[in-house]
Amino acid sequence: MSNCGSSTCALEKVLQSIAISVQEQLENIFIPTSRRAILIAGPTGAGKTELSLQLAEMLGGEIVSCDSVQVYREMDIGTAKVSKQEQARVPHHLIDIRDITDPFNVVDFYEAAKAACLDIFIRGKVPIVVGGTGFYFHTLLYGPPRGPPANAELRAKLAQDLEKFGIELLYEKLEEFDPQYAKTITKGDAHKIVRALEIIEYTGKPVSAFEWKEKKEEGYFDFRAWFVFKPRELLYPILEARCDEMLKNGLLEEVVKLDRAGIRKNSTASQAIGYKQSLDFLDTAQTADDYNRFVEGFKTATRHLAKRQFTWFRKEAHFEWLDLSKTSSTQAIELIARDYEKGGPREKGSMSS
Repeated sequence: MSNCGSSTCALEKVLQSIAISVQEQLENIFIPTSRRAILIAGPTGAGKTELSLQLAEMLGGEIVSCDSVQVYREMDIGTAKVSKQEQARVPHHLIDIRDITDPFNVVDFYEAAKAACLDIFIRGKVPIVVGGTGFYFHTLLYGPPRGPPANAELRAKLAQDLEKFGIELLYEKLEEFDPQYAKTITKGDAHKIVRALEIIEYTGKPVSAFEWKEKKEEGYFDFRAWFVFKPRELLYPILEARCDEMLKNGLLEEVVKLDRAGIRKNSTASQAIGYKQSLDFLDTAQTADDYNRFVEGFKTATRHLAKRQFTWFRKEAHFEWLDLSKTSSTQAIELIARDYEKGGPREKGSMSS
């Protein structure tokens, strides 16, 4: 029950209504009516970074990162974070905005990304949202999830179960009650597994029942969405070489520093590809066999990530697919730029043919 009197509550509602109205009027004054932005998604290693940099330079754009771990400071090598030199070429947003122990979820991303895009529009630039985190892209298009609110009592109980029984058993429980949702997340993602079980126990419904089957695009932005890729037979060797390069550049040393800083307390960061495998290796005797298993596990997990990204974006109808093995980077940039300048509806499959 509210603690405020009826007259006070009424006043608060009036003031809130005025604030919302003022915000909407300011946006109409300062932000262009046509809020056209570009989304560039794709599997890890497909070549999104350089393509987006050149596109931004051509259109006068700024890049908004759509990556669940590049938001964290000091997570550089394992995330293939854009370098300081690349950030000097084109302004970037949503990179290095959190300490390793700070939480960052999809709602945080939605609010920060929307604010970044509006800021870019106000300054007359073009927002270009780039990354590979499918859930974040989906939320930007359709708005944040509308599941039930958190239940502190259930969350505490599940946290105890996690500590007592381990993440594997909780994931098996999730598979039993909601196999559809379980397939969309990794077996070690404690945050999502606990949240899913919380929803199931609280509502009696599977998490998949709360997905966006009837959700429509918000319509606040005109997103020109692209999924750029290379076929797996070409992509996988690139990914394996990339893993080797990360190790050569000091991935393990980076993870040792992050371990001291508390990365294990952050389920999102500690479960990220490369970081999870590195932490597991650090917990071994670190023999030559341990190292070889670590490297193979790292490469396997990276390939599986790319596979999941392909699977996710096949369900995203808004994205036009662009095969970078058949289209040069110059042609791809020109194609995306023409589509941006033209605007309006486009026939599915017509742009990349």
